[in-house]
Amino acid sequence: MMEKEKRIRGLADTLLILLITIVTGTILIMACGADPAEAYSLFFRGIFGTPAAFAEIFVKACPLILTGLGCAVAYRTGFFNIGAEGQFYVGAMATTIVALNWSALPGIPRIIAALVIGFLAGGVWALLAAICKAKFNISEIIVTIMMNYIAINFLGYAVRSFLMDPEGNVPQSAKIDKSVQLGNLIPATRFHVGILIAIVCVIVVWFFLEKTTMGYELKAVGLNKRGSACNGISVMKNIVLSAFLSGGLAAAAGGIEVLAIQKKLLEGISSNCGYTAVLVALVAFNNPLGVLFVAIFYAAMQVGAGSMQRQLGVPSAIVNILIGLVVVLILGRELFHFKKKQSKVKKGGNA
Repeated sequence: MMEKEKRIRGLADTLLILLITIVTGTILIMACGADPAEAYSLFFRGIFGTPAAFAEIFVKACPLILTGLGCAVAYRTGFFNIGAEGQFYVGAMATTIVALNWSALPGIPRIIAALVIGFLAGGVWALLAAICKAKFNISEIIVTIMMNYIAINFLGYAVRSFLMDPEGNVPQSAKIDKSVQLGNLIPATRFHVGILIAIVCVIVVWFFLEKTTMGYELKAVGLNKRGSACNGISVMKNIVLSAFLSGGLAAAAGGIEVLAIQKKLLEGISSNCGYTAVLVALVAFNNPLGVLFVAIFYAAMQVGAGSMQRQLGVPSAIVNILIGLVVVLILGRELFHFKKKQSKVKKGGNA
Protein backbone atom coordinates (compact mmCIF):
# COMPACT_ATOMS: atom_id res chain seq x y z
CA MET A 1 0.00 0.00 0.00
CA MET A 2 2.83 2.38 0.88
CA GLU A 3 4.47 1.70 -2.50
CA LYS A 4 1.21 2.47 -4.30
CA GLU A 5 0.80 5.73 -2.38
CA LYS A 6 4.37 6.70 -3.23
CA ARG A 7 3.74 6.11 -6.95
CA ILE A 8 0.52 8.15 -6.90
CA ARG A 9 2.28 10.96 -5.06
CA GLY A 10 5.17 10.88 -7.55
CA LEU A 11 2.76 11.02 -10.50
CA ALA A 12 0.84 13.91 -8.94
CA ASP A 13 4.08 15.84 -8.31
CA THR A 14 5.22 15.24 -11.90
CA LEU A 15 1.91 16.47 -13.33
CA LEU A 16 2.04 19.56 -11.11
CA ILE A 17 5.61 20.38 -12.23
CA LEU A 18 4.56 19.86 -15.87
CA LEU A 19 1.53 22.16 -15.43
CA ILE A 20 3.62 24.91 -13.78
CA THR A 21 6.20 24.63 -16.59
CA ILE A 22 3.57 24.89 -19.34
CA VAL A 23 1.88 27.87 -17.68
CA THR A 24 5.24 29.63 -17.23
CA GLY A 25 6.19 28.92 -20.85
CA THR A 26 2.86 30.32 -22.04
CA ILE A 27 3.34 33.51 -20.01
CA LEU A 28 6.86 33.98 -21.40
CA ILE A 29 5.60 33.49 -24.98
CA MET A 30 2.79 36.00 -24.45
CA ALA A 31 5.30 38.46 -22.95
CA CYS A 32 7.13 38.34 -26.32
CA GLY A 33 3.90 39.43 -28.02
CA ALA A 34 3.38 36.05 -29.73
CA ASP A 35 0.31 33.84 -29.90
CA PRO A 36 0.91 30.78 -27.64
CA ALA A 37 -1.19 28.49 -29.86
CA GLU A 38 0.84 29.41 -32.94
CA ALA A 39 4.09 29.19 -30.99
CA TYR A 40 3.33 25.69 -29.69
CA SER A 41 2.24 24.64 -33.18
CA LEU A 42 5.59 25.77 -34.61
CA PHE A 43 7.35 24.14 -31.66
CA PHE A 44 5.93 20.69 -32.46
CA ARG A 45 6.25 21.21 -36.21
CA GLY A 46 9.93 21.98 -35.66
CA ILE A 47 10.34 18.63 -33.91
CA PHE A 48 8.19 16.34 -36.05
CA GLY A 49 7.90 18.34 -39.30
CA THR A 50 10.64 16.56 -41.26
CA PRO A 51 12.85 13.48 -40.80
CA ALA A 52 15.93 15.77 -40.67
CA ALA A 53 14.41 17.87 -37.87
CA PHE A 54 13.45 14.77 -35.89
CA ALA A 55 16.94 13.29 -36.36
CA GLU A 56 18.42 16.58 -35.11
CA ILE A 57 16.97 15.80 -31.67
CA PHE A 58 19.27 12.80 -31.35
CA VAL A 59 22.22 14.74 -32.76
CA LYS A 60 21.83 17.36 -29.99
CA ALA A 61 21.04 14.69 -27.39
CA CYS A 62 24.18 12.59 -28.07
CA PRO A 63 26.73 14.79 -26.22
CA LEU A 64 24.17 15.47 -23.47
CA ILE A 65 23.64 11.73 -22.95
CA LEU A 66 27.36 11.05 -22.51
CA THR A 67 28.19 14.09 -20.39
CA GLY A 68 25.01 13.61 -18.32
CA LEU A 69 25.90 9.95 -17.86
CA GLY A 70 29.37 10.96 -16.69
CA CYS A 71 27.94 13.37 -14.11
CA ALA A 72 25.44 10.75 -12.92
CA VAL A 73 28.18 8.14 -12.34
CA ALA A 74 30.25 10.62 -10.32
CA TYR A 75 27.29 11.84 -8.26
CA ARG A 76 26.47 8.25 -7.28
CA THR A 77 29.59 8.22 -5.08
CA GLY A 78 29.11 11.76 -3.80
CA PHE A 79 31.82 13.12 -6.14
CA PHE A 80 30.24 16.30 -7.54
CA ASN A 81 31.88 16.58 -10.93
CA ILE A 82 31.22 20.05 -12.37
CA GLY A 83 34.06 19.57 -14.84
CA ALA A 84 32.28 17.77 -17.69
CA GLU A 85 32.81 20.83 -19.89
CA GLY A 86 36.59 20.72 -19.47
CA GLN A 87 36.66 16.92 -19.83
CA PHE A 88 34.66 17.30 -23.07
CA TYR A 89 37.38 19.65 -24.41
CA VAL A 90 40.21 17.36 -23.30
CA GLY A 91 38.52 14.41 -25.06
CA ALA A 92 37.99 16.47 -28.21
CA MET A 93 41.68 17.49 -28.29
CA ALA A 94 43.04 13.99 -27.63
CA THR A 95 40.71 12.46 -30.24
CA THR A 96 41.73 15.07 -32.82
CA ILE A 97 45.45 14.48 -32.23
CA VAL A 98 45.07 10.73 -32.80
CA ALA A 99 42.71 11.14 -35.79
CA LEU A 100 45.08 13.57 -37.53
CA ASN A 101 48.44 11.97 -36.72
CA TRP A 102 48.04 8.20 -36.44
CA SER A 103 47.95 7.80 -40.21
CA ALA A 104 49.56 4.34 -40.02
CA LEU A 105 46.23 2.99 -38.78
CA PRO A 106 43.40 2.51 -41.30
CA GLY A 107 39.95 4.07 -40.83
CA ILE A 108 37.98 2.04 -38.28
CA PRO A 109 40.95 1.04 -36.05
CA ARG A 110 42.00 4.71 -35.98
CA ILE A 111 38.46 5.78 -35.01
CA ILE A 112 38.49 3.25 -32.16
CA ALA A 113 41.98 4.32 -31.06
CA ALA A 114 41.01 8.02 -31.19
CA LEU A 115 37.90 7.50 -29.04
CA VAL A 116 39.71 5.24 -26.55
CA ILE A 117 42.61 7.72 -26.15
CA GLY A 118 40.06 10.53 -25.77
CA PHE A 119 38.23 8.53 -23.08
CA LEU A 120 41.49 7.86 -21.19
CA ALA A 121 42.58 11.51 -21.43
CA GLY A 122 39.27 12.72 -19.98
CA GLY A 123 39.41 10.09 -17.26
CA VAL A 124 42.92 11.11 -16.21
CA TRP A 125 41.91 14.79 -16.29
CA ALA A 126 39.06 14.05 -13.86
CA LEU A 127 41.36 11.95 -11.67
CA LEU A 128 43.31 15.05 -10.65
CA ALA A 129 40.23 16.45 -8.89
CA ALA A 130 39.41 13.03 -7.37
CA ILE A 131 42.89 12.68 -5.88
CA CYS A 132 42.68 16.22 -4.45
CA LYS A 133 39.38 15.26 -2.80
CA ALA A 134 40.35 11.80 -1.58
CA LYS A 135 43.89 12.66 -0.38
CA PHE A 136 43.68 16.29 0.71
CA ASN A 137 39.90 16.83 1.17
CA ILE A 138 39.92 19.72 -1.33
CA SER A 139 36.47 20.48 -2.74
CA GLU A 140 36.06 18.77 -6.10
CA ILE A 141 33.51 21.42 -7.10
CA ILE A 142 36.12 24.19 -6.98
CA VAL A 143 38.85 22.05 -8.59
CA THR A 144 36.69 20.82 -11.49
CA ILE A 145 35.34 24.32 -12.21
CA MET A 146 38.88 25.76 -12.31
CA MET A 147 40.05 22.89 -14.51
CA ASN A 148 37.29 23.73 -16.99
CA TYR A 149 38.96 27.09 -17.64
CA ILE A 150 42.35 25.44 -18.11
CA ALA A 151 41.00 22.94 -20.67
CA ILE A 152 38.92 25.51 -22.57
CA ASN A 153 41.78 27.99 -22.84
CA PHE A 154 44.31 25.30 -23.66
CA LEU A 155 42.14 24.26 -26.61
CA GLY A 156 42.15 27.90 -27.74
CA TYR A 157 45.95 27.84 -27.54
CA ALA A 158 46.16 24.48 -29.36
CA VAL A 159 44.09 25.54 -32.39
CA ARG A 160 46.28 28.64 -32.73
CA SER A 161 49.57 26.76 -32.50
CA PHE A 162 50.42 23.06 -32.80
CA LEU A 163 46.92 21.93 -33.89
CA MET A 164 46.18 24.82 -36.26
CA ASP A 165 45.49 23.92 -39.88
CA PRO A 166 48.78 24.72 -41.66
CA GLU A 167 46.87 25.62 -44.83
CA GLY A 168 44.55 28.13 -43.18
CA ASN A 169 44.62 31.20 -40.95
CA VAL A 170 41.50 30.43 -38.89
CA PRO A 171 41.92 29.05 -35.31
CA GLN A 172 40.88 25.48 -36.03
CA SER A 173 42.54 22.17 -36.86
CA ALA A 174 42.82 20.59 -40.28
CA LYS A 175 39.78 18.67 -41.43
CA ILE A 176 39.75 15.03 -40.34
CA ASP A 177 40.06 12.53 -43.16
CA LYS A 178 36.74 11.09 -44.32
CA SER A 179 37.83 7.54 -43.51
CA VAL A 180 38.15 8.53 -39.83
CA GLN A 181 34.80 10.31 -39.59
CA LEU A 182 31.76 8.71 -37.95
CA GLY A 183 29.29 8.29 -40.79
CA ASN A 184 25.59 9.15 -40.94
CA LEU A 185 23.12 6.29 -40.65
CA ILE A 186 20.08 8.02 -42.22
CA PRO A 187 20.51 9.77 -45.59
CA ALA A 188 19.80 13.55 -45.73
CA THR A 189 20.10 13.82 -41.94
CA ARG A 190 22.92 14.16 -39.38
CA PHE A 191 21.90 11.00 -37.49
CA HIS A 192 25.34 9.48 -36.96
CA VAL A 193 26.95 6.34 -35.51
CA GLY A 194 27.95 8.20 -32.33
CA ILE A 195 24.30 8.25 -31.23
CA LEU A 196 24.30 4.45 -31.12
CA ILE A 197 27.57 4.53 -29.15
CA ALA A 198 25.92 6.85 -26.60
CA ILE A 199 22.92 4.52 -26.21
CA VAL A 200 25.22 1.50 -25.77
CA CYS A 201 27.11 3.44 -23.08
CA VAL A 202 23.82 4.06 -21.23
CA ILE A 203 23.03 0.33 -21.22
CA VAL A 204 26.56 -0.63 -20.12
CA VAL A 205 26.64 1.97 -17.31
CA TRP A 206 23.17 0.93 -16.11
CA PHE A 207 24.23 -2.73 -16.01
CA PHE A 208 27.50 -1.81 -14.27
CA LEU A 209 25.77 0.23 -11.55
CA GLU A 210 22.77 -2.03 -10.98
CA LYS A 211 24.05 -5.55 -11.60
CA THR A 212 27.71 -5.69 -10.55
CA THR A 213 29.55 -5.73 -7.23
CA MET A 214 31.67 -2.74 -8.22
CA GLY A 215 28.54 -0.78 -9.09
CA TYR A 216 27.04 -1.65 -5.71
CA GLU A 217 30.20 -0.41 -3.97
CA LEU A 218 30.05 2.90 -5.87
CA LYS A 219 26.46 3.47 -4.73
CA ALA A 220 27.25 2.37 -1.17
CA VAL A 221 30.06 4.93 -0.92
CA GLY A 222 27.70 7.63 -2.16
CA LEU A 223 25.04 6.73 0.41
CA ASN A 224 27.33 6.35 3.43
CA LYS A 225 31.10 6.72 3.24
CA ARG A 226 31.72 5.86 6.88
CA GLY A 227 29.46 2.81 6.79
CA SER A 228 31.14 1.62 3.58
CA ALA A 229 34.61 1.98 5.10
CA CYS A 230 33.49 0.01 8.18
CA ASN A 231 32.34 -2.80 5.87
CA GLY A 232 35.66 -3.02 4.03
CA ILE A 233 34.72 -0.96 0.96
CA SER A 234 37.52 1.38 -0.12
CA VAL A 235 36.09 4.90 -0.28
CA MET A 236 39.10 6.38 -2.06
CA LYS A 237 39.21 3.63 -4.70
CA ASN A 238 35.53 4.08 -5.56
CA ILE A 239 35.70 7.88 -5.68
CA VAL A 240 38.71 7.65 -8.01
CA LEU A 241 36.98 5.02 -10.18
CA SER A 242 33.77 7.06 -10.48
CA ALA A 243 35.77 10.20 -11.33
CA PHE A 244 37.73 8.34 -14.03
CA LEU A 245 34.57 6.91 -15.61
CA SER A 246 32.83 10.27 -15.36
CA GLY A 247 35.65 12.13 -17.07
CA GLY A 248 36.02 9.43 -19.70
CA LEU A 249 32.34 9.54 -20.67
CA ALA A 250 32.35 13.34 -20.94
CA ALA A 251 35.54 13.12 -23.03
CA ALA A 252 33.92 10.54 -25.32
CA ALA A 253 31.20 13.12 -26.04
CA GLY A 254 33.92 15.53 -27.18
CA GLY A 255 35.55 12.89 -29.35
CA ILE A 256 32.28 11.96 -31.04
CA GLU A 257 31.45 15.63 -31.65
CA VAL A 258 34.77 16.02 -33.47
CA LEU A 259 34.52 12.83 -35.55
CA ALA A 260 30.80 12.97 -36.37
CA ILE A 261 29.67 16.62 -36.47
CA GLN A 262 32.48 19.19 -36.75
CA LYS A 263 35.06 16.98 -38.52
CA LYS A 264 37.72 19.30 -37.05
CA LEU A 265 38.66 20.87 -33.74
CA LEU A 266 37.55 24.44 -33.07
CA GLU A 267 36.78 26.75 -30.18
CA GLY A 268 33.37 26.57 -28.49
CA ILE A 269 32.90 23.03 -29.77
CA SER A 270 30.79 21.88 -26.81
CA SER A 271 28.06 24.56 -26.93
CA ASN A 272 28.16 24.43 -23.10
CA CYS A 273 26.71 20.90 -23.01
CA GLY A 274 29.14 20.02 -20.18
CA TYR A 275 27.36 22.51 -17.94
CA THR A 276 23.91 21.44 -19.14
CA ALA A 277 24.88 17.85 -18.25
CA VAL A 278 24.73 18.76 -14.56
CA LEU A 279 21.05 19.67 -14.97
CA VAL A 280 20.37 16.54 -17.04
CA ALA A 281 21.86 14.31 -14.32
CA LEU A 282 19.94 16.10 -11.55
CA VAL A 283 16.58 15.92 -13.35
CA ALA A 284 17.23 12.21 -14.09
CA PHE A 285 18.05 11.56 -10.39
CA ASN A 286 21.42 10.16 -11.55
CA ASN A 287 19.71 7.19 -13.18
CA PRO A 288 21.47 6.16 -16.46
CA LEU A 289 18.18 5.34 -18.23
CA GLY A 290 16.70 8.56 -16.90
CA VAL A 291 19.66 10.48 -18.34
CA LEU A 292 18.87 9.06 -21.78
CA PHE A 293 15.25 10.23 -21.73
CA VAL A 294 15.95 13.60 -20.09
CA ALA A 295 18.72 14.36 -22.63
CA ILE A 296 16.41 13.49 -25.55
CA PHE A 297 13.60 15.58 -24.02
CA TYR A 298 15.92 18.56 -23.51
CA ALA A 299 17.26 18.25 -27.07
CA ALA A 300 13.68 18.10 -28.42
CA MET A 301 12.88 21.30 -26.55
CA GLN A 302 15.95 22.95 -28.09
CA VAL A 303 14.96 21.90 -31.61
CA GLY A 304 11.35 23.02 -31.13
CA ALA A 305 12.41 26.33 -29.57
CA GLY A 306 14.78 26.94 -32.47
CA SER A 307 11.83 26.59 -34.85
CA MET A 308 9.79 29.11 -32.78
CA GLN A 309 12.65 31.58 -32.81
CA ARG A 310 13.26 31.35 -36.56
CA GLN A 311 9.62 31.65 -37.61
CA LEU A 312 8.01 33.68 -34.84
CA GLY A 313 10.84 35.55 -33.14
CA VAL A 314 10.25 33.88 -29.75
CA PRO A 315 13.66 33.62 -28.00
CA SER A 316 14.95 30.05 -27.72
CA ALA A 317 16.39 31.07 -24.33
CA ILE A 318 12.93 30.26 -22.95
CA VAL A 319 13.98 26.59 -22.97
CA ASN A 320 16.87 27.27 -20.58
CA ILE A 321 14.57 29.26 -18.30
CA LEU A 322 12.05 26.42 -18.19
CA ILE A 323 14.74 23.77 -17.59
CA GLY A 324 16.08 25.83 -14.71
CA LEU A 325 12.55 26.13 -13.32
CA VAL A 326 12.05 22.35 -13.56
CA VAL A 327 15.29 21.73 -11.63
CA VAL A 328 14.24 24.19 -8.90
CA LEU A 329 10.79 22.57 -8.65
CA ILE A 330 12.28 19.07 -8.43
CA LEU A 331 14.72 20.14 -5.71
CA GLY A 332 11.89 21.93 -3.91
CA ARG A 333 9.76 18.78 -4.10
CA GLU A 334 12.58 16.68 -2.63
CA LEU A 335 13.12 19.20 0.18
CA PHE A 336 9.39 19.35 0.94
CA HIS A 337 9.06 15.55 1.24
CA PHE A 338 12.30 15.38 3.28
CA LYS A 339 10.99 17.97 5.75
CA LYS A 340 7.64 16.17 5.89
CA LYS A 341 9.38 12.86 6.64
CA GLN A 342 11.48 14.49 9.38
CA SER A 343 8.34 15.99 10.91
CA LYS A 344 6.69 12.55 11.05
CA VAL A 345 9.77 11.04 12.68
CA LYS A 346 9.80 13.77 15.33
CA LYS A 347 6.10 13.28 16.06
CA GLY A 348 6.64 9.52 16.34
CA GLY A 349 9.57 10.11 18.72
CA ASN A 350 7.53 12.47 20.89
CA ALA A 351 4.69 9.96 21.03
